[in-house]
Amino acid sequence: MSADVRIGPDDVRRRKGGVPIVCLTAYTYPVARLLDDHVDLLLVGDSVAMVLHGHKTTLGASLEMMIAHGQAVMRGSAKACVVVDMPAGSYETSTAQALASARQVVDETGCQAVKLEGGVDIAEQIAAIVAAGIPVMGHIGLQPQSVEKDGGYKIKGRTEENVAALFRDAEAVEKAGAFSVVIEGTVETVAADLTRRLAIPTIGIGASADCDGQILVIDDMVGMTVDRVPKFVKEYAALRGVISDAAARYAAEVRSRAFPGPDHVFPATPSRDKA
Repeated sequence: MSADVRIGPDDVRRRKGGVPIVCLTAYTYPVARLLDDHVDLLLVGDSVAMVLHGHKTTLGASLEMMIAHGQAVMRGSAKACVVVDMPAGSYETSTAQALASARQVVDETGCQAVKLEGGVDIAEQIAAIVAAGIPVMGHIGLQPQSVEKDGGYKIKGRTEENVAALFRDAEAVEKAGAFSVVIEGTVETVAADLTRRLAIPTIGIGASADCDGQILVIDDMVGMTVDRVPKFVKEYAALRGVISDAAARYAAEVRSRAFPGPDHVFPATPSRDKA
């Protein structure tokens, strides 16, 4: 594929069983620009409600919020397949509601696909959106939008009943026409088995290395998470300390009047320097 051609949902689908699909979340223009050359897929996740807006759960995300961040990421991305999360409350009521919300997201952001959480319970919504020509990524296993209903963040696949439900959800999402599916917070062997059984790519997060791809929240991955870091996260950088140290040095220089110095002000004598 040419470097100037954006990766699409069909390209992601064809990666089933091949080189693992690299995915990260992105919520802003500068981060999208930094990540675009290194990933196959950027997810504008409803985790933005927690990561950037300080909500306790993803339920704080709204359709307007997702669209605004989706627009920012699309401005910063030229190569990656961009998927925007459908927030809680925007698709569960009916197929008509789901389709209207999906159309609004795609029309206003230009993204390549939307993502919905759920399985059997939202299969009709996925099918309706796909039938309208809008690609859909599924999301099964631990579903953050259902955290209040589930009584917390609970790992899936620990009982025979739950494993059976996971397989029903996975099959429903695939049959409805999703081009891929995220498997979150699921027992490793179960996630691996789901990956083997499905014909569409699986994207793991807290799942299995056998999934067809992996995704992490960018702030977790670069060590910017200020609260609890999930067990499944590997921090590839430690920006918490870098940012805190930079702010401390800046504060000290401002208070001592060391900043701004001669190199950061404009002298009375005109020069060719630009702001």
